[in-house]
This record gives sequence, C-alpha cells and structure tokens, in this order.
Amino acid sequence: MPTAKQLADIGYKTFSTSMMLLTVYGGYLCSARAYRYFQRRSSQRRAVEEPKTSGVL
Repeated sequence: MPTAKQLADIGYKTFSTSMMLLTVYGGYLCSARAYRYFQRRSSQRRAVEEPKTSGVL
C-alpha cells in the first residue's frame, strides 16, 4: 500500500501532466485560430483587390 507521500507525488505528477497537456492543446487551438484569421484576412484582401486588377486588364 502506498504511503501518503507516494500518493501525493502521484497526484502532483498527474495534475502537472494534465495541466501541461491542457496548455499544449490550448496553444494548438490558439495557433489554429490565428492561422484561420490570417488566411481569411489575406483572402478578403485579394477579393477586394481583384476587381481593380480585372478592370485594368
């Protein structure tokens, strides 16, 4: 049977691992959202500039 210190160590390692995984997942979500934002912004910019260039040609 594990001692109180061993249980505390297991609990701490489990908690810190879950926090690390949540941090990595949050970073992934944040970067994916930023990527979509910049992709959408560049496509909107191209859509605005497209009529100008097609009118010249």
